[in-house]
Amino acid sequence: MKNFFNLILASSLVLSASVFMGCNEEKKEERKPVSVLIYSDYMDPSMLKDFEATYGYPLQLELYEAQEEMIGKLQASGTAMYDVIIASDVVIQQMIHLNLLQKLDLTKIENRKNLDPKFLNPDYDPNNEYTVPYLWGTSGIVYSDTTIAPEDVSYAMLFDSTKTTCNFSLLDESRSMLSMTLQSLGLNPNTKDKEDIKKAVDVLLQAKSNPKFIGFDGSVAGKDKMISGAVQMAVVFNGEAQMAISENPKLRYAIPKEGSFIWVDVMTLSSKSPNPEGAYAFMNYILDAKNGAKLANYVAFGSPNKESYPFLDPEMASNPVIYPDSTIMNRLVFLSDPGEAARFYDEAWTILKSR
Repeated sequence: MKNFFNLILASSLVLSASVFMGCNEEKKEERKPVSVLIYSDYMDPSMLKDFEATYGYPLQLELYEAQEEMIGKLQASGTAMYDVIIASDVVIQQMIHLNLLQKLDLTKIENRKNLDPKFLNPDYDPNNEYTVPYLWGTSGIVYSDTTIAPEDVSYAMLFDSTKTTCNFSLLDESRSMLSMTLQSLGLNPNTKDKEDIKKAVDVLLQAKSNPKFIGFDGSVAGKDKMISGAVQMAVVFNGEAQMAISENPKLRYAIPKEGSFIWVDVMTLSSKSPNPEGAYAFMNYILDAKNGAKLANYVAFGSPNKESYPFLDPEMASNPVIYPDSTIMNRLVFLSDPGEAARFYDEAWTILKSR
């Protein structure tokens, strides 16, 4: 009888162990990491653990510095390496054409309801079939000469060697830098005219030949060089400008009087995402009201989340570097997909970087 009970006990333990192992395997599968391809310094580090605590998915970030680098990574290693790709509005149509993205199931992004309507149904992605906003901002010039009023800042200070008075760097993103140069010439920043784009290249080649030109840098690197004093003027995104100003309050940021552009960085779903449910969890997490404010406060960029506004740091919410007034907004444009003319921009950038 004792042997019989021992047999029953052993069988029960084996069954319990099997059930326990099965639960562990299921739990392990549920905790499959969410991999996000994202700009560097573009998320509060504390949010990684908080996301995991909230949704049960470990969060892995792979960093890039420029849109060209990001697309190159996706083409080289494949989209199955990532779940969420943070990308700029201007490259979305290109990424769709390259089959790097898949359409979103918007029913799985409940917190999309928190978004400010002005960021919905954009020209670069009608009906938000592929994207939901992450952050928005501007591109301009951060500089150290306090005798120059922001309203007097001009691209000529970078592009005209007779007017450059200090070391400077330019933004290492092809479409951004070429479009700003087009604006400096009074030309359409969304032009599809090859000759206009060539004129922009000529201006940038002249700037490259200036002894005060230090190089092309990503926005983060440009910010770091401003803080270190390696350059005294740099083309950067406004969030990096604000970070530099926080380190050195004497620095200033301006939208050149010739104009610049407004951009929206968005969350997208990789075409071969290995964990789409985790990707949707990440999107909902970012679009939560308090999380959206935490993100915007940390990186010093604008939030597209209307429910986040009450939770924004008051100093950030009233900061014109992050939230420009109507006068400055009127000098800003959205960059549109150049379609087949994208090859003109690519060719122009290749010429510029190779000379």
